[in-house]
Amino acid sequence: MENAADRGRAQEPWIRTRHRIISILLYPVIWLIVFLRYGVRPERFRGPEKGPYLILYNHQTPLDQFFVGLSFPGAVYYLATEDIFSNGWTSVLLRWLAAPIPIRKEVMDIAAMRIMMQVAGEGGTIAIAPEGNRTYSGKTEHMLPTIASLAKRLGLPVVLYRIEGGYGVEPRWSSTVRRGPMRAYPSRVILPEEFSSMTNEELFEEIQQGLYVNDSFSGGIYKSRKKAEYLERAAYVCPTCGFSVFHSEGNEIECLSCHRKIWYREDKVLEGVDFDFPFAFFNDWYEFQQDFVNRQDLAEMTGVPIFRDQARVSEVIVYHKKILRYSSAEICLYGDRIEILNEARDPWVIPFSRLPSATVLGRNKLNLHTEDKVFQIRGDRRFNALKYVNILYRYKNMTQGDQNGEFLGL
Repeated sequence: MENAADRGRAQEPWIRTRHRIISILLYPVIWLIVFLRYGVRPERFRGPEKGPYLILYNHQTPLDQFFVGLSFPGAVYYLATEDIFSNGWTSVLLRWLAAPIPIRKEVMDIAAMRIMMQVAGEGGTIAIAPEGNRTYSGKTEHMLPTIASLAKRLGLPVVLYRIEGGYGVEPRWSSTVRRGPMRAYPSRVILPEEFSSMTNEELFEEIQQGLYVNDSFSGGIYKSRKKAEYLERAAYVCPTCGFSVFHSEGNEIECLSCHRKIWYREDKVLEGVDFDFPFAFFNDWYEFQQDFVNRQDLAEMTGVPIFRDQARVSEVIVYHKKILRYSSAEICLYGDRIEILNEARDPWVIPFSRLPSATVLGRNKLNLHTEDKVFQIRGDRRFNALKYVNILYRYKNMTQGDQNGEFLGL
């Protein structure tokens, strides 16, 4: 089957009349889904000039693209990770319905750039989340400066689209939607005649500032009976014990090493149960965790696994399908490698030196990008994929001589 990148090379029309018709037909259905799930009414865009546009939005919930679609009438062509294009017939249907633009995370994807230029040339509106990842902490995540040069090359009016309160309503680490205040709206338009006189650095600064949202601190009440559940998808360092494993239930999360419990309140404040927990909000804990990883000498952590997990392992045939390799394997994380032990206990060693990148997809899927293949690791609902990415990038910083490098992959 011809993949999406091949379509871009063939220069077949990307934009189809059916995309606009489908977006119109689905509009009331999507509006109802979004309102019932989040209680939010995305604000319609009324810009200074007619489209097409380049829409840049911050990434807080799994349905952010629907907020954008409700604010902009007609078809919008979203940049999407290759994972959604590797699910067989469902991916084929998605391509037919909406034709999202595929991009391979963590690599320089020239094919994606070519397709975006084609869509812009055909008069299509493009939407991108420059973070490339949903926030774990409530603050807008790291963005690549190349988004500014991309905006200039496309030459479309840039619309900055802000989503606020999404972290409180549905944190990335959670499987529960809470009831609380949220807003999704176009906040600013930067016209080509304005950014043409800017340097890439100046435009990037405007984009960063326009999309920066900090929902990590108190603000609003978010009601749920399971406010702390699955926080262990993001937390793996205890301020008392160091590297640790956690278990959450309801509104509490417990460190399984020291057995201290933390209560997650409706205003997102954290409280120790019968002890003084040092962090008021999860972002404070998250930043401590990153600092902790950045202080570690991973060369001293190669003999005994830092963490062990049980998970299934699949090979991703990019833009096509996933092939199950192991239905249950033990995943061992060391300071310089990942070892996968299958049912026969034969170790499959993946040295970090031969692992160019890794990324977290969704809430807790882990994709490992080796030199020539992509593998996906999926644990149970409590699986923490974040620690693998953070420790890999700490290793990269160390081996590249950047002992004080802070970027840990997201």
